Amino acid sequence: MNERQVDLAHTVALGSIDDVDHHEVQELLDTEDPALRAEFLREIGQTREALAVLATATATPPPATLRTRLLTAIAAEQPPVAS
Repeated sequence: MNERQVDLAHTVALGSIDDVDHHEVQELLDTEDPALRAEFLREIGQTREALAVLATATATPPPATLRTRLLTAIAAEQPPVAS
């Protein structure tokens, strides 16, 4: 894979693919080169795994007051008015 294809795989793994890149990604998935397609999908999978490990390693619990603040904010909202 070339550098652009690796970048596209990372973009897909991050879930941030846009319309411009979507066409290129589809071409890679539809390629008649099974080795290239497999390598592209493997790169996506490895990137997702690395992101999951990072998320787990850096996760922090929310502040104890968050639930109370959210419930207070929800209660303060006006209910929708039927028209």
